[in-house]
Amino acid sequence: MSDNTKGALLMICSMAAFTFNDTLVKLLGKEVPLFQMLFLRGVLASVLIWALARALGKIRWRLSRKDWGLVALRSGAETGAAYFFITALYHMPIANVTAVLQILPLTVTLGGALFFGEKVGWRRASAIAAGFCGMLLIVRPGPEGFDQYAIYALIAVGFVTLRDLSTRKMSPNVPSLTVTLVASLSVMVFAGVASLGHQWVVMDLNQWMLLAGAAVFILGGYSFSVLVMRVGEVSFVAPFRYSGLLWALLLGFVVFGDWPDALTLLGGAIVVIAGVFTLARGRKLSQEKVDRT
Repeated sequence: MSDNTKGALLMICSMAAFTFNDTLVKLLGKEVPLFQMLFLRGVLASVLIWALARALGKIRWRLSRKDWGLVALRSGAETGAAYFFITALYHMPIANVTAVLQILPLTVTLGGALFFGEKVGWRRASAIAAGFCGMLLIVRPGPEGFDQYAIYALIAVGFVTLRDLSTRKMSPNVPSLTVTLVASLSVMVFAGVASLGHQWVVMDLNQWMLLAGAAVFILGGYSFSVLVMRVGEVSFVAPFRYSGLLWALLLGFVVFGDWPDALTLLGGAIVVIAGVFTLARGRKLSQEKVDRT
């Protein structure tokens, strides 16, 4: 098995783990308040991430001031993304929320052009525009199809874009699991403080099992995503992140009986095609740059 094949399989596993986590969180959302769930999942996930990072020797606290600033910015973005994404997930079909998130490679490319001065030619600019049109088909601005939770999903996209852009500016010697642990702790602290103003509920064994499962899957998603960066070419592996939409369609139908309508599926397809083209075009340009040097 080639490194690229291994990387593709790891990316698929990562997307599956994150989507299973989302499914369990959505199930909990019917009975457990948002901030209580986020705090308790954060406690379990942070312990698991710390244990994994400690076992791999990937805990490093001596970072430059610049890197700590970027870690703080990323953690704040992770916290915002968690709140807005899970709030949307509590109230929207899982496939619809996931479909909105598929625009991320396009927003990151656009953010790189706007804030880092990265060149984006007319082909990728056209793909980004097409992707945003596909996103509009998913959220459908209008009196019937557009509500506050669709806005929450879009805000989550903005926070995740900020998270990914800040990650790109970190030094290579910053361990990924250290960054992940700080982000998990940040979400946990935020949710813990916010939960003080809300009524907690007594959880039964089934709810605790769902919560533990969510924590395990979130750890699996992070772990697989870290391994992906070490196996295969990123430009080859990255398009397989769109397998998350397939998992969301499957789990949304099997667990919740939800199936997106034709316009949502069309919008999702446009976003995926635009994203794959953007990634492929970026890979080609990078290769041409290497060949010239």
